[in-house]
Amino acid sequence: MKIMLASLLLGCITLMSACGGSTTTDTEDDTPITDNTPDDDTPAGPTDITDAILTSRSGSCEEYVGSYESSVTDIQNSVSFMGDFTISVSGTTCTLASNNVPNHNFNDNSADFATDTAEIAKSFTIPTNPSLAGTTTELALGTTNAILLNGVVLDILPAACYGVGQPGQTLGQEKIDCGPDQINNPWRYDPMSSLNGFGTDIHNAHVQPDGTYHYHGNPVALFAQDCTTATTASAVIGFAADGFPVFGSCIDDGNDGVRQVTSSHALKSGARQDVSGYTTPVSGVGNIASTNYDGQFRGDYEYTANSGDLDECNGMTVDGQYGYYVTSTFPWMINCYKGTVQSSFSARNAKELEVMMHGHSH
Repeated sequence: MKIMLASLLLGCITLMSACGGSTTTDTEDDTPITDNTPDDDTPAGPTDITDAILTSRSGSCEEYVGSYESSVTDIQNSVSFMGDFTISVSGTTCTLASNNVPNHNFNDNSADFATDTAEIAKSFTIPTNPSLAGTTTELALGTTNAILLNGVVLDILPAACYGVGQPGQTLGQEKIDCGPDQINNPWRYDPMSSLNGFGTDIHNAHVQPDGTYHYHGNPVALFAQDCTTATTASAVIGFAADGFPVFGSCIDDGNDGVRQVTSSHALKSGARQDVSGYTTPVSGVGNIASTNYDGQFRGDYEYTANSGDLDECNGMTVDGQYGYYVTSTFPWMINCYKGTVQSSFSARNAKELEVMMHGHSH
């Protein structure tokens, strides 16, 4: 019944069979969140997930079927928004549709959005039972990486590379026009690096030209951020473009208890080496902080198998369930796909691709 599914998304702290008509507490502001669905199949209104902290670890999208809403504020503009998010299932697929408004306040005073946030309809379809593919699929510009369980999308790659851009752009300050033909460029800026100014808010998010609010990494929402005080492993916080779940950062390794998951990527050592066909970043040119591998670019990192908990895509299998994990270091959430990327996550036309290939500053 819908009551059981809605309770999973909200993270009901008791058995699902005991959740009917219950009240849980929002850990952000102690505001009661009440599910008013009666203990029968009578339809009810959307469930409020404003500032909700999730606890369900179910990797099946079927378990989250329901309608959800949130009431939040664009802080700098003092504008109120209502989030609208629906998950439905038909046969072997789930459809996740939203107006892409988050379940938390956004655009705080640390942000510098180039465009005002707007309600933008999004709809994605994923398999209820995704399977591992024979080969991995690399990240691609024009492909939405995931949709989180507050209805907001993840967009990891920026269209910004050193030495690539429009005429007149200052070298070392490029923020646009590094397109699909540059997908192998090692000097693509990393929006999550503190050395780059991408105008993001405290949720590691900003907007595309059409007003689409999107994350570049940890949403700093939906799951408890401090794994040293967490008592359980993090919940599922979304689904990737291949249908596999995305978990928060806390894992229970069975030995040391609950701790933060670790990436198997690390910074390369020494000075950046030339890569044939690309211009190597130079310290002091534009906003380039160093000649050394310091994380300003995605190519500053390398993967070493088994050096951390996660594989090259930033995922692993726990209790028979493969999933991706939010990490505090590169690659932050997803670095490639282990399953088949679903077509609904790809730009449908040139205009959509152009929007996703947005600039990242005024």
